[in-house]
Amino acid sequence: MKTKVGKIWESLHTSLWFIPSLMVLGAIFIAYITLSLDHQEYTFMTSLPLTYTRGPDGARAILSTVAGSMVTVATTAFSIVIVALQLASGQFGPRLLRNFMRDTGNQIVLGTFISTFIYCLFVLRTINGQDDEEFVPHFSVTFSIVLAAVGVAVLIYFLHHAATSIQAQQIISNVGQELDETIERLFPNKIGQSEPADRDVMADIPRDFEREAESIRAKVGGYIQGVDNDELMQLATEDDLLIRLNYRPGDFIVKGSDLVAIFPGKPANKKLAEKINGLFVVGNQRTPQQDVEFCVNQLVEIAVRALSPGINDPFTAIQCVDQLSAALCHLAQRNVPSPYRYDDNKKLRVIAESVSFADMVDAAFNQIRQYGQSSVGVTIRLLEAIARISECTRSKEQRAALLRQAQMIERGSHEGISEELDQKDVQERYFAVIKLLKAQ
Repeated sequence: MKTKVGKIWESLHTSLWFIPSLMVLGAIFIAYITLSLDHQEYTFMTSLPLTYTRGPDGARAILSTVAGSMVTVATTAFSIVIVALQLASGQFGPRLLRNFMRDTGNQIVLGTFISTFIYCLFVLRTINGQDDEEFVPHFSVTFSIVLAAVGVAVLIYFLHHAATSIQAQQIISNVGQELDETIERLFPNKIGQSEPADRDVMADIPRDFEREAESIRAKVGGYIQGVDNDELMQLATEDDLLIRLNYRPGDFIVKGSDLVAIFPGKPANKKLAEKINGLFVVGNQRTPQQDVEFCVNQLVEIAVRALSPGINDPFTAIQCVDQLSAALCHLAQRNVPSPYRYDDNKKLRVIAESVSFADMVDAAFNQIRQYGQSSVGVTIRLLEAIARISECTRSKEQRAALLRQAQMIERGSHEGISEELDQKDVQERYFAVIKLLKAQ
C-alpha cells in the first residue's frame, strides 16, 4: 500500500494541475470568507488604510482589471513553461521533462495567477449597484488588490526562476541532489531483516527450487516502478512460500513474462497470481521511487548529449561526471540491502536482487567513457573521479569495480586520443589511480 501511495503522490507531484487546483479551491474558500466579512458590515474595515471605499462601478472596474491581467499573465507564464520544456527536451533529453514538471515553483506561480482570477470572478458576481439593494464588498475588493500585488511579485520571481532553471549547471545540480536523496532512501545504514551473520544462505534455498518452483506471469507490461516489499514478505510468510523476484525496479517487463517464481509451486493459483501482481507498480516510464539508476541515467544522458558532435560541450559532461562521482562516494559508504530477506523466525522468504556498487559504477561511467574517449578533458576527469571515489570505498569488490573501469578508460584513450602529450597526461592519471587502488 505504501508503494502505491508513493506512486500516486509521484504522479500528482509531477503534474501541472494538482497544486494549481488546490490553490483555486483555496481562492474560492477565501472569497467566501471575505464576502462573509463584508456582509457583516464591520465598520472598522472601511476605516482601514488603503481600503476601497467607492461605489459598485469602481469595484467592477478593479475586479475586471485584476481578473483580465491575471489571465494574460497566466497565459504568458504557461507559454514560458512550454518553451522551457521544449528546450530541456531538445538539449538535455526528454527524461528531464519530469524534473521541470515537478518544479513546485512553477506550479505555485501558475496557481497564483489562476486562483486570483477565480477569486475576482467570485467577488465580482456579488456586486449589486441598485440603490435599494446596493452591495459593494469593500474588503473583498481591497483583498483583490493585495492579490494583484502578490501576483506581480510572483511574476518577478518566475522570470528569474525560469531563466535559472534552464541553465545546465542548475539542471545537473538538481538531478544530482535527487540522486543523493534516492541513495539516502534506498540504501539505509541499517538494513533490517537480511541474512543472519555467519549463515550459509545457499543452504536455506531448497535444492529442488529450480525444478519445483512455479512461475507467476505478469498481467501487464511496462517498467517496474516499485515493489511493495512489506506486503510481499507478509504474503510469503502467511502462505509459507519462498518467492524469487526475476526483475527489479527499473526493468522493463513484457506481458506474460515470468514475474516471480514461488516455492513450493502447488499453492500457485489465479488468486495468488493476482495478489502478487498487485504488489508490483508498473508504468510506462521509469521513476526514482525505487530505481536509483534512473537518476544516474539522467546525468549520463545529459553528458552523452553534450559530447555529441552537434553540441560538443565537454564542460557540461565534466559537470555530470563530478555529480556522479559525488553520488558514488555517497553510495560507497552505504549498506547495499541483501537479496535474501528473512522473516521474524529467520526463515528465508524473498530473494530479490538489488543494484550493486559495480552496477552503479558501470551505469555511471560506461556510456560517458564510450562517447568521450576522444575528449582529453572528459577522459582525465573520469580517472580523477575514480580516484576520488576510491578514497571512500570500503571493500575489495568496490575497488575491483573501479579498477576495471579505469582499465577500460585507459585502453579507450589509446584509440581516441592521437596526441602523444595528451596520452602522457592520461597515463599519469591512470597510474595514480592504480597506485591509489592497490595501496588500500
